[in-house]
Amino acid sequence: MQSTVTHTDLEGLRLVNRGKVRDVYEVGEHLLIIATDRVSAYDSVLSPGIPDKGRVLTSLSRFWFETLEDVVPHHLVTTDVHEMPAEVQRHADVLAGRTMLVRRLSMFPVECVVRGWLTGSGWKDYLRTGAVCGHVLPPELPESSRLDPPLFTPATKAETGHDENIDFDTMVGIVGGPTAERLREITVGLYEKARALAAERGILIADTKMEFGQDAQGRIVLGDEVLTPDSSRFWDTATYEPGTPQQPLDKQLVRNWLDEQGWDHSPPPPELSEEVVARASATYREIHLRLTGRNL
Repeated sequence: MQSTVTHTDLEGLRLVNRGKVRDVYEVGEHLLIIATDRVSAYDSVLSPGIPDKGRVLTSLSRFWFETLEDVVPHHLVTTDVHEMPAEVQRHADVLAGRTMLVRRLSMFPVECVVRGWLTGSGWKDYLRTGAVCGHVLPPELPESSRLDPPLFTPATKAETGHDENIDFDTMVGIVGGPTAERLREITVGLYEKARALAAERGILIADTKMEFGQDAQGRIVLGDEVLTPDSSRFWDTATYEPGTPQQPLDKQLVRNWLDEQGWDHSPPPPELSEEVVARASATYREIHLRLTGRNL
């Protein structure tokens, strides 16, 4: 098994947050976001880590930030450790390939989710209510149906536990009408551009979530990560078939394995098998190669 980085403790840098996957440090006026190889599912951090996972998240996010920057500005300054301050460069052996130096943003307290196919929690909502986050859909749609136009289905951001799906009116109450409308417009625009590009490369982006903030000038800026196998559902166009669940090219394969073990989602989670760790690592590298056209 390849080595992984699942924890950082960087001398000379102040840790400001340790999330389920990312460690965030303060570097002057910027933040340093380190994508570790930790993997989480059902609100639990799993063990062991997934080799190359953090490098895939960082490289793929950079690809999409650069690809989509004509739609909205992003927070990325550089992913090259050797372009970062000296106090970061001294940890290059740990950080290389898995680190973003980013501008600070005042983040909006909502997840901006867009769905191009009917799956996941959207499918469950549809079966129960005939609607997804306030969007009433035609009856008797099969699972994995394509949604045109794609649905904007925001969610609240939870520090612990599950994010909660909300309708657009609830989002308006959180961030205000003009901001909510602009976030919806930007999110759908980003998704449609990414969906078209991915389709050319044999990949369907079933859904994805994005996060935005405001910079010091008050501009809306794309932050966090974007269109990675942690934040998105990717399917292969060659095997796509409506009416059934699809074979995942993303973190869903780990969730599926956990469900197959009969875990009730209450901590502690089962330890991941060597087989599922290897399969997840290979899948993360595959989606990176297919979307960007290059190996790590």
